[in-house]
Amino acid sequence: MGKTSKDKRDIYYRKAKEEGWRARSAFKLLQIDSECQIFDGVSKAVDLCAAPGSWSQVLARKLNENYQEALKEGPASPPKIVAVDLQAMAPLEGVIQLQGDITNTSTAEQIIAHFDNTRADLVVCDGAPDVTGLHDMDIFIQSQLLLAALNIATHILRPGGTFVAKIFRAKDVSLLYAQLRIFFPYVYCTKPSSSRNSSIEAFVVCKDYSPPEGYEPNMLNPWLTEEPCDFEKLTGVNRVVVPFVVCGDLSQPDSDMCYPLNYEGKEYKYHEPVQTPIAPPYEEALLISRRRAEKNVSTFDDSTDFSEIDVEAAIEHENKSSISGIKWALNSASNNSDNQPSTSAKTVQDEDSGEAIDGLQNLYQLDISVSDCSTENEYKDESLANDMKRVLIVSANNDFDNESNTVAKTANDAL
Repeated sequence: MGKTSKDKRDIYYRKAKEEGWRARSAFKLLQIDSECQIFDGVSKAVDLCAAPGSWSQVLARKLNENYQEALKEGPASPPKIVAVDLQAMAPLEGVIQLQGDITNTSTAEQIIAHFDNTRADLVVCDGAPDVTGLHDMDIFIQSQLLLAALNIATHILRPGGTFVAKIFRAKDVSLLYAQLRIFFPYVYCTKPSSSRNSSIEAFVVCKDYSPPEGYEPNMLNPWLTEEPCDFEKLTGVNRVVVPFVVCGDLSQPDSDMCYPLNYEGKEYKYHEPVQTPIAPPYEEALLISRRRAEKNVSTFDDSTDFSEIDVEAAIEHENKSSISGIKWALNSASNNSDNQPSTSAKTVQDEDSGEAIDGLQNLYQLDISVSDCSTENEYKDESLANDMKRVLIVSANNDFDNESNTVAKTANDAL
């Protein structure tokens, strides 16, 4: 990008350099004055957060014009302008520079000292935080900066004076307007044409400074100072105490204590909640858990097809040390059968066939319940033997297939 690229993109940036302003923000203050006449009758002004000094340049030019007009009518005192900022700023003719913190009382005292213990006619503030991109954070910091500027303005602004400051027009901006209206009967929100439309930046113009009767300016702001806040020193309109009232009879139960179920001699009886949640946040989790449970139950149901090959393989490998070994043997036997469809489900037609299927189901499920119990070998062997005998006895009593009966009887004799 060349030197002229920004000149093409921003007309006010180009005009500021052509007219000798330090920043394009000078046009914002000039356009506010053209609409609100904030410089009328002003001879003492303060520029808060002044760097790099464009608003101080505008103040110097406008107040000198006022001074020349006043001289035509008679003797007049020269204007005084104080620029305050934490950062150092290049010198400006006719501007007193003060490097300090606007949240400190000492800064306000130094400003008043430069005005010979008098107060300013106008206080302006174009300060803004270094934006982070977190809009809520930026808006909050900007609002606190505005309140800090208002706070110091109550120390240095004369009654009837004018206050101008930058503000972000966010959703809670009405709260700031309400706070400003406590001290100024006239509060306006202005948007100069030199301020980009895409920005939420605006400027509040507050006229006729009129603090509440009995108000004493202070710097008690826990957000912007590390000094302890002694609110006990505040009196009258400066302090609002909200009554704290405890409701209810002291003889009623204490919400922080545990009481027996049979309380006050009344027999306890459980009651369901009057109204259960209609859309609880955990509803989806319960649904997922219920579906998982239903899926696990349906893994072994009466539709499970156990073939004669499965029975023969289980009998043949009854001496395996674990159910997992029998499972492996069953799978191997199933693969060797060339994926032939099961025949026992088609031939078993009486009630005893269901018991044989249940027995094989128990063989599969037993591995889940006792696989981790390596020290209970006797229990596993005994359970396996019982299930095997149960399957064989049921199969032996069924006369639907001679071959299966012969295999069952032979295995039963072996056991």
